[in-house]
Amino acid sequence: MSFPRQQARTQRFTIGVPRGFQVSPDGDRVTFLRSRDGSDPATCLWIHDAERGTTEMLADPRVLGADDENLPPEERARRERLREHGGGIVSYTVDRAFTRAVFTLSGRLFHVDLAGDDREPRELPATQPVVDPRVSPAGDRVAYVSGGALKVVDISDAEPGHGDRVVASPDGEHVTWGLADFVAAEEMNRFRGFWWSPDSASLLATRVDESMVARWYVDDPASPAQEPTALRYPAAGTDNPDVRLAVFTVAPAARHRAEGEPAPSWIEWDREALPYVPTAGWTSGPDGTPTVVFTGQSRDQRTLTLFSADPATGLVAEARTETDDVWVELMPGVPDHTSSGALVWIGRDHEAGGERRVYVGVDPVSPAGVYVRGVVSVDGERILYSGSPAGRPGDVSLWLVDLESGLSAPVELPDADTPDDAAHGGLRAGRLRGDTLVLQHRSMDRTGVRTLIVRHASTETRRTHTEIESFAQTPELPEPRVRFWRAGERGIPSALVLPSWYSEGDDPLPVLVAPYGGPHAQRVLNARGAFWGSQWFAEQGFAVLIADGRGTPGVDVAWEQAVHLDLAAPVLEDQVAALEDAAERFGCLDTSRVGIQGWSFGGYLATLAVLRRPDAFHAAVAGAPVIDWELYDTHYTERYLGTPEGEPKAYERSSLLADAGDLERPVMFVHGLSDDNVVFAHTQRMSSALLAAGRPHTVLPLSGVTHSPSDPTVAENLLLLQVEFLKECLGVEGDQEG
Repeated sequence: MSFPRQQARTQRFTIGVPRGFQVSPDGDRVTFLRSRDGSDPATCLWIHDAERGTTEMLADPRVLGADDENLPPEERARRERLREHGGGIVSYTVDRAFTRAVFTLSGRLFHVDLAGDDREPRELPATQPVVDPRVSPAGDRVAYVSGGALKVVDISDAEPGHGDRVVASPDGEHVTWGLADFVAAEEMNRFRGFWWSPDSASLLATRVDESMVARWYVDDPASPAQEPTALRYPAAGTDNPDVRLAVFTVAPAARHRAEGEPAPSWIEWDREALPYVPTAGWTSGPDGTPTVVFTGQSRDQRTLTLFSADPATGLVAEARTETDDVWVELMPGVPDHTSSGALVWIGRDHEAGGERRVYVGVDPVSPAGVYVRGVVSVDGERILYSGSPAGRPGDVSLWLVDLESGLSAPVELPDADTPDDAAHGGLRAGRLRGDTLVLQHRSMDRTGVRTLIVRHASTETRRTHTEIESFAQTPELPEPRVRFWRAGERGIPSALVLPSWYSEGDDPLPVLVAPYGGPHAQRVLNARGAFWGSQWFAEQGFAVLIADGRGTPGVDVAWEQAVHLDLAAPVLEDQVAALEDAAERFGCLDTSRVGIQGWSFGGYLATLAVLRRPDAFHAAVAGAPVIDWELYDTHYTERYLGTPEGEPKAYERSSLLADAGDLERPVMFVHGLSDDNVVFAHTQRMSSALLAAGRPHTVLPLSGVTHSPSDPTVAENLLLLQVEFLKECLGVEGDQEG
């Protein structure tokens, strides 16, 4: 099988990799998601018993009659925001005691017992379609969303009237309960809209009113009889949805039937000053009293305030406020609380250079110099967080802080098969519960992901570990041939990928620059899996250059914020600097033949490169590019550029329509017609401007494709078309195998 076909059918070799871990309180059992092999997209639910040393499938979506072609629109939209291309069971929740798991398949609701011998999945009598079901901590009820209403169904058949009931129903045409709005899911990584209280007695839920948000339409010209999809898209400078929080008491079924829908207890804060709700949830104080916690963010994103709220009265108290003259970054995993009630937070330490550190209360617990990426978990008085050692942005490691013992140190890897040095190390995820740690390890030393369940018994001093097998396929390619370095005077993290067959002294190679190059995405990592696509392009006759310039994560805060009010000049300057440094350093690059290829922000950067630096870049493939930043969403765009009304010069500097007349290099635009993130209007407007200026160009519209092509045939042929375009434009002769 050719690499393009294999990569497409394995969803970039992610199918079959274990994910979605949950660990029982005693650490003896671990549940996770994994398909049955490396090409089957139907994800199953599994359980690993560490005491018995067994791994068992709990739920098989094919046996349960899953139909991924007929998902509810809300679920399809949720998966698009999550970039979830798998099928079957893509998410699940467990109760606090780890006795039950709940999931949905094709809009139907299921539960399966995790304790005992009867582990047959059973369907619950819920109103279909079911979206985002979540079991209560007590394990007796499931809350979910259907038709914009928040509902609850009892699990136990012994309870009379166990059928579902409405907790909150929409009170307007464009109102929904319990779902994340577009910018919350797309830009804040908040993919949910309701949360059970720790005592399972109440639900905190978002009410989203989109009536003031502009209505856009996503069309598919290949289906002219099909009505266009209408969506509410908050473009930069326009109205956002109105998001409120309310608490509902969840009564037993019999009482609910008698009293009807519970009245909301509204959480009130200054929503005009802090309209965004990046996080929400609950905590329990030392006395066990449930308290609502949430964050509010200002529209300019320079203020982020953490609130606590009384669920009965809705009264709020300010717990902490972060401010920044540029923007406050939303950090994964916080806020959280230790078992003693201390706040776990990530904030900037202005007394130590302004870098981010993990705090417990007012005390920093992460070392100065570590680039903190997020809190992974808080378990009792122990905190697990991820970060990169100083000066090593390509390595991602885990640190453990134990407040009781005073320990604060990197997590030690359990054996020699998981190297942790700067050249090869890379811990990418983890979970800490009790004495069990789940490590997922990627490195340049091995293909794929190694998943380890590490246990430390309380009666022993030694650690034991078990490996959860990955079923992911191995790419049919030579091992990536990658050279890492820091380029130019700014020390830009860079990687050069060379063909396996290239020898020193051969003719110089044409260059393919392949960045993402923008915020929140890093490509230069010490992980073999990050370079398979680049190695395939290299095998076709290119030297592939990847550079994480200013704006990307991993270096420091100043590096990230260097793109403030200008998303064009800094990122382009760094790609040019990395290219010039690579040419001087390695001596095997033909800089008279340089192509650039990227998707999303990378597509924007590819277009930018051939428009503004045609002396350095001679051809481009731009996938789903942002062309006009006034067409992109509020939360992302305004973080970097402000509003079009307040910072018109920033939009002028960063948008590309005015540059259309300067195009003198070949460019191919690739764009999904059903993209609801970077809508096709970006490419359409650019094409119209180029046509008006008499500039030849190529447009490849993808019918029915969203922001990330998931159909294997489309993904395979798209890769082949791109490489053929680049070969023709750059004069690359011959065909390489693979």
